[in-house]
Amino acid sequence: MEKTLNWREYVVTRLVRASGYSAIVFVALIFFFLLREGLPTLGEVPFSTLFSLRWYPIENYFGILPLITGSIIVTLGATLVAVPFGIGTAVYISEIAPRWMREILKPMVELLGGLPSVVLGFLGILIVSPFLRTFLDLPTGLTAFTGSLLLGGIAVPTVVSIAEDALDSVPRSYREGAWALGATRWQTIWRVTLPAAKSGVLTAVMLGVGRAIGETMTVMMVTGNAPVLAITPASMFSPVRTMTATIAAEMGEVANGSVHYHTLFFIGMVLFIISLVVNVAASSVVFRSKQRAERVLS
Repeated sequence: MEKTLNWREYVVTRLVRASGYSAIVFVALIFFFLLREGLPTLGEVPFSTLFSLRWYPIENYFGILPLITGSIIVTLGATLVAVPFGIGTAVYISEIAPRWMREILKPMVELLGGLPSVVLGFLGILIVSPFLRTFLDLPTGLTAFTGSLLLGGIAVPTVVSIAEDALDSVPRSYREGAWALGATRWQTIWRVTLPAAKSGVLTAVMLGVGRAIGETMTVMMVTGNAPVLAITPASMFSPVRTMTATIAAEMGEVANGSVHYHTLFFIGMVLFIISLVVNVAASSVVFRSKQRAERVLS
């Protein structure tokens, strides 16, 4: 009997280890494919042209700076929307809402997280965009600001779900200790519970940002798809185009192996590297937070 259990444990251990390694292998293969298809761009397009301010492939203008800045400004705007709303909602569900309210709100948040982005894109075109155009007196409602609002709405369920789980995992003894010392409920939340769940909350924020960076359909539908440089606050209320929207809109129309084809893969490679840097930075911050917490507890 003991030999059977040891054999099963050996198999399960190897399967779990293989699953972990396979994730690394898949990511490495994706990056290798992007490198193979995207690096020829550096030999086909002059560096000054590749990082110029104009994207117009029909006339061989392949400047990707407007696409990079468009992605950054929309993602930052979405982060400013998703982080306060997401963490605030997670705090309310975990610390303030009565039990019956939690049983309603949490499934609703999970349901919103599974809503297709194309549906939000349609809502943005039909409702949000016309409203913002009239309310803010803009030439068009298809702007980076509209995309940021909708992307923030897409990222909020991710932030809420993970941050709420992190807050729930904080031992109740932390709260009771703070109450025993005379802290109010809000003091306990902001000075005890949130710092104790810091690593989980940071993970929630980073995953929300990652969802916003990689979103395609919504930004393609509501940001106006204008490849112009967005570096000023006023750019939030102008049409922009993101890297993901460019790849989705143009990949189906290019000839395999052409300069345009390789440039689109180069954009995908840049997007992959940005996402990788964000995730590595988030993992580093979370790891340091856990180490600091372990030192305090020890």
